[in-house]
Amino acid sequence: MTKEIHSPLRPMLIVFAALSAFFISGKGWLLKNGIDPALVIIGNLLLFVVSIVAYFILQRSLKSSNPHAFVRSVNAGFVIKFMVIALAAFLYLYFAGKNLNKPGLLVCAAIYIIYTTVETIALMKTLKKHKNA
Repeated sequence: MTKEIHSPLRPMLIVFAALSAFFISGKGWLLKNGIDPALVIIGNLLLFVVSIVAYFILQRSLKSSNPHAFVRSVNAGFVIKFMVIALAAFLYLYFAGKNLNKPGLLVCAAIYIIYTTVETIALMKTLKKHKNA
């Protein structure tokens, strides 16, 4: 991969590292506030991976000469994110049963917003550098 691809992803990697460090080192604080540390750590990892995949799908579409490729990649990225997150949520709801951790799910929703914001900013920086965007 070139430096051009790595540069916009750096903030996403920093967010992932910072959130992971906080969730791992702050297990006591999370438990005291009723948040399942394992849920938010796994949620952070899942959202990071899905955001990276969606970013690379969008990045790849910029190389296409077809103007509709970018729109299709935005839709594909959204559908992939939605399906993966929905599947993970349904699996968690199914297996958690009465041990459902609502504060943990709210933290995961906040993490989703953070990653979506960082991904959008990274994409906008990439689009500024791209000639045909």
